[in-house]
Amino acid sequence: MFRLAVLTISTSGAQGQRKEDASGQAIQETLAPPEYATVRYEVVTDDRDIIARKLAQWADDPEVDLIVSTGGTGLGRHDVTPEACLSILDKEVPGLAEAMRAATLQFTPMAMLSRSVAGVRGKTLIITLPGSPKGVRECLEVVKPVLPHALELLHKEVVSQHPT
Repeated sequence: MFRLAVLTISTSGAQGQRKEDASGQAIQETLAPPEYATVRYEVVTDDRDIIARKLAQWADDPEVDLIVSTGGTGLGRHDVTPEACLSILDKEVPGLAEAMRAATLQFTPMAMLSRSVAGVRGKTLIITLPGSPKGVRECLEVVKPVLPHALELLHKEVVSQHPT
């Protein structure tokens, strides 16, 4: 079972102005038991430093395999999730974001405006998603088939078979 952390980026949600977090819930419904167990969940404001700190803290926790965030990936003035995520990554995994954008174009031309990113910090995979529940579901369905393999690769200890 892979351990999932869900981070919702929403200033109104963090301030208690929203009754429910439908996008965070969509992540947990799509990445559900028996393959995934949610071990962390939080709603934070659209603040680059807060987002970066939370992503780094969770990624550095050996109890977290996968972080999926929702919100803050658009073109709005306060949409800073991609910049926050990129600032803490060891390496980017652009194919995940590219595949999500390409596949979701069949549903909406607005997919071209998504700035979602994905990457690795330590042994944790991080994926940033749009803020709508529909966008969350559509994007996760695209990458869901490859996530187990990606997470297994991150947790393998690679021992060289070749003399150095």
